[in-house]
Amino acid sequence: MGGIRVNDRAVGLLDHYDIEVLHTRKGRGAILCDTDKGCLIFKEYTGNPEKIKVQNRLLEQVLSSETIPVEQILKTKEEELLTEDLDGKKYVLKTYFESRECNIHDAEECKEAVKTLAGLHKVMCLQKEEMEAYGLSVFSLGREYEKHNKELRKVWRYLRGKSQKSFFETTLLHRYDYYLAQALEVTEDWKAFAIDADLEYIKEQGMFCHGDYQYHNIIRTGDSFAIINFEKCLPDNPVRDLYLFMRKLLEKSNWSQKLGDSLLEAYSSVRPLSARSFVELYYRFSYPEKFWKIVNFYFNSGKAWIPDRNCEKLDILSGQEKEKQAFLEAVFRTVSP
Repeated sequence: MGGIRVNDRAVGLLDHYDIEVLHTRKGRGAILCDTDKGCLIFKEYTGNPEKIKVQNRLLEQVLSSETIPVEQILKTKEEELLTEDLDGKKYVLKTYFESRECNIHDAEECKEAVKTLAGLHKVMCLQKEEMEAYGLSVFSLGREYEKHNKELRKVWRYLRGKSQKSFFETTLLHRYDYYLAQALEVTEDWKAFAIDADLEYIKEQGMFCHGDYQYHNIIRTGDSFAIINFEKCLPDNPVRDLYLFMRKLLEKSNWSQKLGDSLLEAYSSVRPLSARSFVELYYRFSYPEKFWKIVNFYFNSGKAWIPDRNCEKLDILSGQEKEKQAFLEAVFRTVSP
């Protein structure tokens, strides 16, 4: 999603909708609109125009269940999901929840957010025939890790061949072998465990993930949470969302075993994890994704000046590695799912 300025041209596009606009104001990369149908948010849409059809269908599915509050995409007077300006930029109009985000420093709220996620996963699904009609393919974790590993090897060769290295590059190279070996081992172990039928099973069940389940997309509404920003939704094992939400919290809590256990118990109390999903979650945690992110950011940005924050992230990652491995040992390796 891109940012837009509050200007007459953008606001003028709201005439395509069957709403009465009372007032507009600038939001975070968007226009907030006070209307006769409540507060709405108008944003530039830079994704695949076909993808928003899938997104809308999933939202309709969740809304029809009347279990989890989610955003809704408003159609134009011509029943279109997107509207377009003279420059070809596309925009989407959605319902908006004017409230605060999930408090990631409140353990009880985080457990509630995980239960909300489990409830979402129970109802956010499509029939296999619908998925095929949309031309959707199931995400492959193995292919994703192989892609990451290829990138890691490329940067490793680049650093090895560089004659003059900065302090960050020297530090990165010093720690590279450990994390690269870890990435390769996890990938091979996952490929040995996973079977092609897993992807077909996800397709048969019509499983979908939110794709970006983070605290800023979880909004407090009274005594429950609403979920927004489904632009990254995709067919995949739902533990993808659980992993993303938990990893962020665990990194902030220095990989607290107590917190990890409580979040897993909260999720399973609503939607029990299968043994295979439990193992997949373990492999997702085991892969050194944070290291790959640091390497990827470094290599794809200007290398003439490397922010101090990069060094800090690398130090934090290395400093938490012992705690992370202890977490994996206690929560996964020695526990029967």
